Amino acid sequence: MISSKYKDRITLYLSERFNFPEEQVVVMLPEFMSTLSSHMQSLEEANKEKKLADLAKAGHTLKGAFLGLGLSECAEIAMNLEKSARSSDDSVDYSALVANLRLVVNDIVNEN
Repeated sequence: MISSKYKDRITLYLSERFNFPEEQVVVMLPEFMSTLSSHMQSLEEANKEKKLADLAKAGHTLKGAFLGLGLSECAEIAMNLEKSARSSDDSVDYSALVANLRLVVNDIVNEN
C-alpha cells in the first residue's frame, strides 16, 4: 500500500502531467509501486556485488522511475549516486546512499 503522503502527490502529478483521470491513477499505482520496488532491488544487488557500472545503471533506472512519478527530490538522490558510480568515485559511501534510497522507497510504498 502506498504511503498517503506520496499518494496525493503522485496522483496529482500524473493527473496534471498526463491527463490521467484520478480513478485510472489509483488503478495504476500498485504497478508503479511494484516497479519502483523492483528497481530498488536491482540497485541493492549492484551495490552488494560492488559493480559500479551496474550501480550507475540501476541508479539511472531508479531516477527515471522517480521522475515518472513526479518525485524530483528522490530522483536527485538517485542521480547523485548514478553520477558518482559512473565516475568511479571511490570516496563515496555507496552503501549509505543505497540505504538512504531504500528508506525513501520504503516510505513511498509503505513497506517499512
